[in-house]
Amino acid sequence: MSYPTLFTADSITASLQDERWDALIVLAHDLQADELSTIAIAIASAQGVDQRIGQQLVAMPCSSMPGGRLILAPVGTLERDYDDVRSYADAAKAAIVLAKEMGATAPLVWVQPHHNELYQHAIEVSYLAMCQALWQPLEGREVVGEEKLEPVQSIAMVGLVESQAEELMAIESGRRLARDLAGTEPERMSALNFAAYCQQTFSGSAVEVEVVTDIKTLQQDYPLLMAVARSSLVVPRHRPAVIRLSYTPKGAIAQSVFLAGKGLVYDTGGADLKVGGSMAGMSRDKGGGAAVAGFMLSIAKLQPEGLKVVAEIGAVRNSIGSDAFVPDEILTSHAGVRVRIGNTDAEGRLVLADLLSHLRQQATDEVAPQIFSVATLTGHAARSVGPYTALVENGPARALGLSLRMQQFGDVWGDPCEISRSRREDYQFIQAKSSAEDVLSCNNAASSITVRGHQFPMAFLVEASGLADHGQYHMKPIPYVHLDIAGSGVDGGDWIHGKPSAAPLITMLASVLSDQTIR
Repeated sequence: MSYPTLFTADSITASLQDERWDALIVLAHDLQADELSTIAIAIASAQGVDQRIGQQLVAMPCSSMPGGRLILAPVGTLERDYDDVRSYADAAKAAIVLAKEMGATAPLVWVQPHHNELYQHAIEVSYLAMCQALWQPLEGREVVGEEKLEPVQSIAMVGLVESQAEELMAIESGRRLARDLAGTEPERMSALNFAAYCQQTFSGSAVEVEVVTDIKTLQQDYPLLMAVARSSLVVPRHRPAVIRLSYTPKGAIAQSVFLAGKGLVYDTGGADLKVGGSMAGMSRDKGGGAAVAGFMLSIAKLQPEGLKVVAEIGAVRNSIGSDAFVPDEILTSHAGVRVRIGNTDAEGRLVLADLLSHLRQQATDEVAPQIFSVATLTGHAARSVGPYTALVENGPARALGLSLRMQQFGDVWGDPCEISRSRREDYQFIQAKSSAEDVLSCNNAASSITVRGHQFPMAFLVEASGLADHGQYHMKPIPYVHLDIAGSGVDGGDWIHGKPSAAPLITMLASVLSDQTIR
């Protein structure tokens, strides 16, 4: 997996004659800035004949620029109450695509700083946005070739230091893995292929990989997950896998983080079949598991001290067939909780519940544990918070301010989140209706038209996984945050054709590693 190598540059003036670069991209809110004095004549000359300069993205030939190419990308107004660093990201995406179309393969980029701390990571966000825009699907790269589809080989950013460049490339390596896993079609990235891709990616890294594929073991240890996978077992290539990724630092451990990722490699809806065209794009229902895998790759590259990280990803196909699980079934979770199935299209929470139960058991004996689940779980999240990651936390997490912390980091890193409270109504919603079950998985209506449709699933996850015994007032409280990326997992919300965004990988890294590297 390749992505543009990030180089550092001291200044525009010092870099204009550097033959390594073949274009200059300027991301600015003020073209009169002192830093642009070196190219002021070129800008003024262009403004005399082109009123778009400073208002729209413009490219122009300019012999004094690297490669004879100058691209001016205005970031727009940054002083309104609702402006944020994504203005830089949007401009960066458009500029790098234009540079690629012009034939540039190694652009030099200057990002104009801003005094507001909301834009403190504008340079870093711009590089990551460019990488997002340049990414092409794995299937295309394998057939056509990376060198043709992704010709931009390097990007030089003015104002960064080497340590920042190394961190950013570690982040991007994880984001690229997440996009490859999430955005690849369901046969190329079946559950078993998902696992194999992880094994290949992490081979020789600081992260250990364990893949569980034995059906009897899975049925015993992940009963809810295997109910979802039940109808897929008749097709050997569609069989499920649980991928366990572990990073243990050298020396003392100060904090432990546990991640559960929903890896639905294809979701037909099962017996509650998706109809009316709503099945298209469901190969991206593995975005949560993909983001978790990407997070672990970044961790493998960064190798933070004092932090232990363990992840479990449930890679499953929710197939339709004669052996499909159906509504009204009562299944017992790994935690021993009896679950009445309300709708088989609410399969992700079943997968996560068993993963969380395993992680919960390990977390109770670890130092300062925190648990997170990441999933494209509900249409309600996309409907209610749009392109943002929805955060729903338990009592111990709220007491620590984990979601608030993630939201703050997400804002400055261009990977924003919205906080949703977990309320008593959510737990009442999933209460058992008879002595036959302990909890309901869901109602039988679409989440997007269900009141609190993305909040109540977190209550189910807490109850079905055994995390209910680790609340704020219990002997061993464990902070837990559920992240629903149904709205943030792809650019523009287009689950059929949009590029996977790798959300919320940056937010999670920034939050978890804020005391060490990424701030």
